[in-house]
Amino acid sequence: MNSDFTLAIHSLTFLALQRDRMSTSDAISESAGVHPVRIRKVLSLLKKHGFIKSKEGTGGGFIFTLDLSEVNLWDIYRITSEGALQPKCPDSNKNCIVGANMKRVLFTIFLGAEEHLGEFLKNYTIKEVIDLVNQEQNSSCD
Repeated sequence: MNSDFTLAIHSLTFLALQRDRMSTSDAISESAGVHPVRIRKVLSLLKKHGFIKSKEGTGGGFIFTLDLSEVNLWDIYRITSEGALQPKCPDSNKNCIVGANMKRVLFTIFLGAEEHLGEFLKNYTIKEVIDLVNQEQNSSCD
């Protein structure tokens, strides 16, 4: 899994909490604690896949376009990180039973792991992420 996944969730959650107005990449990057260029890269990906819209110029920025319950974390994972769990195997000795087969064996195992991860991530939507953020906020204020 890479940071694009977490930055995409962060960005969508931030935008979802600002539903009535545009938000700038600078505001989102300040919230996420990363450089605006990193956020713009992720926002571009989210826009390309129809999660957000943008407006250039004065008063411009980004806005969440979908129903909060329509977007689950697996949707986001697939556009930012799919295949990230695939093991990186060096070129092994093809004359050795282990070296000749390890890449295929590990690929099969990790492909299954990614499928299980997908089933788990489908259970969480942006709406639920917002609910969890609010729950954390409320419990930290006690």
